[in-house]
Amino acid sequence: MSDTPTQFTGLWITDDGHVRHELLPGGRYVEARGSRERAYQGRYEISGSHIEYWDDTGFTANGDFIDGVLHHAGMILRRN
Repeated sequence: MSDTPTQFTGLWITDDGHVRHELLPGGRYVEARGSRERAYQGRYEISGSHIEYWDDTGFTANGDFIDGVLHHAGMILRRN
């Protein structure tokens, strides 16, 4: 996998703060939900403005960055 574009790395959160994605350099992510700080974690790849997730438990998900906002699984996350 190539290096992750730096404009996408960092913390992305929903407006209510319930869901927090930390996109780490090198293609790993950690997702917190409410008080569960490591609810999900795994790897990700970004191609253009599209992101694909592979959770360590085996499920997959995806999303898109549109105008500086991450749209993922019906949620809107903004860079913190």
